[in-house]
Amino acid sequence: MKKFNVTVNGTTYEVEVEEVKAAGGAKPAPRPVAAPAAAPAPKPAAAPAPAKTAAGAGEHSIDAPMPGKVIKLVASEGAAVKAGEVLLILEAMKMQNEITADADGTVKKFNVAAGQSVKAHESLVILG
Repeated sequence: MKKFNVTVNGTTYEVEVEEVKAAGGAKPAPRPVAAPAAAPAPKPAAAPAPAKTAAGAGEHSIDAPMPGKVIKLVASEGAAVKAGEVLLILEAMKMQNEITADADGTVKKFNVAAGQSVKAHESLVILG
């Protein structure tokens, strides 16, 4: 028996392989016995998502144009913003996209946190 360590998708297995010599030169199929050697390290958790808030009267939502991951919140809650001002950075398809205010207003609430993954059309910011 020979022992080997084999890594598959980040998980390491200790494998014992028996070398068998068959008559006539034909090789039988190997019969590996695999057992997990170590558990993979847990992935770090993303920042907890804030409670979602719907837009109220006189407010509107800025939604994600595509699925991605929030990299950074640029504006802060309660800040007055002008149309075109950057509110947050959304990474999608290996590109960083600036999500901007579509009108003058005040940032009422961020519905996301840095490090959070979002779906397309998910509410990111409430402007009032």
